[in-house]
Amino acid sequence: MKVIKNYLYNVGYQVLAIIVPLITSAYVSRVLRPEGVGANSFTNSIIQYFILFANMGIGYYGNRQIAYVRENKDQMSKTFWEIQIVKTIMTLYAFVAFEIFMIFYTRQPEYMWAQSLNLIAIAFDISWFYEGIEDFKVTVLKNSLVKLLSMIAIFVFIKGPNDVTLYIIVLALSTLIGNLTLWPNIRRDLNKVSLKFLNPWQHFLPMAELFIPQIATQVYVQLNKTMLGVMANETASGYYQYSDNLVKLILALVTATGTVMLPHVANAVAHGDMNKVNQMLYKSFDFVSAVSYPMMFGLAAISLTLAPNYYGPGYYPVGPAMMIESIVILIIAWSNVLGVQYLLPTHHQKQFTISVTLGAVVNLFLNIPLIRLWGLTGAMWSTVFSEISVTLYQMWAVRHMLNFKELFADSWKYFIAGLAMFIPVFWMNTHLRSSWLMMGVEVLVGIVIYVGLLFILRAKILDEGKELVGEKLKK
Repeated sequence: MKVIKNYLYNVGYQVLAIIVPLITSAYVSRVLRPEGVGANSFTNSIIQYFILFANMGIGYYGNRQIAYVRENKDQMSKTFWEIQIVKTIMTLYAFVAFEIFMIFYTRQPEYMWAQSLNLIAIAFDISWFYEGIEDFKVTVLKNSLVKLLSMIAIFVFIKGPNDVTLYIIVLALSTLIGNLTLWPNIRRDLNKVSLKFLNPWQHFLPMAELFIPQIATQVYVQLNKTMLGVMANETASGYYQYSDNLVKLILALVTATGTVMLPHVANAVAHGDMNKVNQMLYKSFDFVSAVSYPMMFGLAAISLTLAPNYYGPGYYPVGPAMMIESIVILIIAWSNVLGVQYLLPTHHQKQFTISVTLGAVVNLFLNIPLIRLWGLTGAMWSTVFSEISVTLYQMWAVRHMLNFKELFADSWKYFIAGLAMFIPVFWMNTHLRSSWLMMGVEVLVGIVIYVGLLFILRAKILDEGKELVGEKLKK
């Protein structure tokens, strides 16, 4: 039950973290216009490279290491401060590198300096610690409050197309304040540790091992926006960002399992219970498959009218882009289970690193010809193919560790139900009058068709759901 509770907490926050920008983006897209939205997207993609350097792979590494030692509070306290010292030093180096970069960068410097607040904020991010001890309530409740306050600030202060810099500052300050709110709890959760007993640099090389896959991941997360801004225009970068925002909202419901399961699996590995690890993996894979298929087909079915209805005039290109990108919902869901929930906690960092590096290489090589030929559409297909390459390699890497027949046991049922849902919903979306009410009807029709077919096909996810409800009622 603790895993489920943490999953719900994490899903709640991940969804809120994306819903707030989505709520505000319907307003911001009209106020700042495509040019302002594109400028923010492009400059943010650049600052993310410096943030990546400051993070130094600490997200996954810190979460996992804390999970290994959380039953020994003294050791956990020592581990926390050692990792945090490394992170602080790396952030200082990253900021110096950013200042050197700004000596040569002359394109919209005011936007870039505003974006640098995001780099400062990263030094104070200790969410990895609370993920490691599986206390998601702390991060969710405090950051949720800050996100809501930032939403109010955007509606109050952002009034016209000249407020791009102010918009960037509001977003960055909300991240910084959200990170700072986590620190008061540290005194309660950790013991005092003497500096002379700390050896922070023992963590540097293991962090570096996970830093490489994070670099690779960042390449095909941010590089598309950067290359679109350079090779096409900043407006195309904004279109990509807005498509990505909606897809990431859907993905947050799925990939939240990775953050929750990583420390849980790591703890089972620390106790040598590999049978438990594999059983958790099979259940998790089945769950994300059951959720991802309808989300992928559902978003694709309504995307053509969702984007222009939501973002307003001038944002029609987001719809077709989103339809293409919806494919990655399923692909990333699978790679999240295999990579984050299995390869990392079971000490197969090498295979994980190779998989995401392969994705980055595929993305880079495809971006150049595809963006030149088809612009935004080319960038979207490049993203899809890069994610497919990541997942295929991870499947190859675990072929001797997992039973594929058990892993994909009910996948065909979810595919049939999802496809059967897509056809009538897509027809309704493209042939009937477009409105928010009609879109709500389309979503409802899709849910009824998908769930109804799961009952007809007797998908085992329904039996597990009944067992879960039964256990909850007994308690």
